Amino acid sequence: MFTGIVEELGEVVSVTGHGDSAVLRIRATKVAEDVRHGASIAVNGVCLTVVGEESASAADGPAVDLVFDVMAETLKRSVIGALAAGDRVNLERAARVDSRLDGHIVQGHVDGTGVVLARMPGTEWESFRFGLPADLSKYVAEKGSIAVNGVSLTVTAVGNSTRQDSDWFEVGLIPETLRATNLGNRAVGDPVNLEVDVLAKYTERLLARGPGLNTHSNTSNGGG
Repeated sequence: MFTGIVEELGEVVSVTGHGDSAVLRIRATKVAEDVRHGASIAVNGVCLTVVGEESASAADGPAVDLVFDVMAETLKRSVIGALAAGDRVNLERAARVDSRLDGHIVQGHVDGTGVVLARMPGTEWESFRFGLPADLSKYVAEKGSIAVNGVSLTVTAVGNSTRQDSDWFEVGLIPETLRATNLGNRAVGDPVNLEVDVLAKYTERLLARGPGLNTHSNTSNGGG
């Protein structure tokens, strides 16, 4: 589990395809401080497992190359497969149970991809509009939470219509978010990973089951 608060921008060293899977190598510093084999790291919002780590060096000092296996399902549902050497990616370690939840509950299970439709600069901030698939837009609500490339954001506006390609939502990004994440480098037309609020998906599932969900009797078998 993650919070959607990005800890650092890592650099893609290589993406090597192996049939319908791939091996991803990312150079990191902060998130590698206490890394271990089998640890979970959110890479642009995708929960990946560390399968190897090697010492390396970055421009500002020692670093570690983290190695991840990426399966076909991840490549299909996210934009991880489009990464190339030199790309900057958002990195976050798994949340600790003794820390504050500064963002929202992020599983690292990407639901689909969206695209940057517009960037609208403000005085001290910037609004982004993202297009998203119609089957995901029903989970997005104004003032609700969404993870974009693993960044926890608050939705400021939504728009829907009968056209499949016209569903969208907007978020406002402060200068720190633009600086500390790779969203500041996204241009119109760029794809992004999206994870909607898991509570919305569970609510839909429960409502779909309708009344009579619990069919077991609560009658005790006490004697008398």
